Amino acid sequence: MKGKVAEMKQPETMEVENYDLPTPEKGAMLLKVLRTNVCGSEIHIWKGHHPTKKQGVLGHEMVGEIAELGEGTVTDFSGEEIKEGDRITSTYFQTCRKCAMCRKGEFNLCENAYEFWNKPAAEAPHFHGSFASHYYVHPDVYFYKVPDNIPDKVAASANCALSQVYFGLDRAELKYGESVVIQGAGGLGLNAAAIAKEKGATVIVIDGVAPRLENAKKFGADHVIDMNEYKTPEERAERVKALTGGEGADVGMELSGVPAAFQEGIHLVAGGGRYVSIGNVSPGKTTEFDPGLLTRKSITIYPIVRYHPWYLKKSLDFLEKNIDKYPFEDMIDGEFTFENIKEALDQSAARKVNRASITFEG
Repeated sequence: MKGKVAEMKQPETMEVENYDLPTPEKGAMLLKVLRTNVCGSEIHIWKGHHPTKKQGVLGHEMVGEIAELGEGTVTDFSGEEIKEGDRITSTYFQTCRKCAMCRKGEFNLCENAYEFWNKPAAEAPHFHGSFASHYYVHPDVYFYKVPDNIPDKVAASANCALSQVYFGLDRAELKYGESVVIQGAGGLGLNAAAIAKEKGATVIVIDGVAPRLENAKKFGADHVIDMNEYKTPEERAERVKALTGGEGADVGMELSGVPAAFQEGIHLVAGGGRYVSIGNVSPGKTTEFDPGLLTRKSITIYPIVRYHPWYLKKSLDFLEKNIDKYPFEDMIDGEFTFENIKEALDQSAARKVNRASITFEG
């Protein structure tokens, strides 16, 4: 039996190819893709902005149905029994547990995290990404069964934005009764707002797009700051202080991907506070920074890439509990089929849709 793979041959060029479905090795599984989303990293590669990835199978935010289990694969990574037909989502990276970073317990920094990521389709087992009819889950990739009440389009996003900001907030040790200021009301920011609200924090969200600020309110923001109203960093810092008893926020989160937001962040956070940097992931893009202010305020900065893999389970538990409280499905505003993956990428890159989701039929 054959499956389909959409491979990027070069930036902005996609071809669909057919390959025999692989038999999963011991500890692995083969999933039938139910739904996959277009993440910002895919857009980055699609437009040719990645320094090394110029060809390969894209797609990593996904939920799939178990098509075939490898020998010994009888439970997910939480110990829950699984069988063919169950819905599964997996981390988009592996955790080898053998490299220097894994031996230090820094599982999110595994040196072999992307060993199977974005590879050419011709290389077995072919189904390296979720822009395909099937997706191969390798033995060192954590995966979890999806609770019944979580819709496919919501489950597909759990392994990226939600898990990453959850990990970041826990690293910063956000506590009940504290305040958090979130820079950016995209997918990362909305998920962070919901998690912070459930932790009992006062949530402040900064953005410059009115519909995104309205969404932030639906995801738990107690206050929103419109960059069109508060136009300078100084004005925004004063507004945050006014909302936090004159002190600034206990925790700040840079989730916009704008370098200038990083230098602004320490002005928004109180002395002795914590600042989480997630949005800026492209080396070489710089901004002016005031190290003396950082020192004087004694702010701790937490740079976050990926997450400890069991945070995917924490995210699924969070969604299961709060699926009716926050409009997670509304984050998706672009629906496409597998045959229109190129259109989904192009419209996402042109910002004609904020979040594109792709279903496979046939």
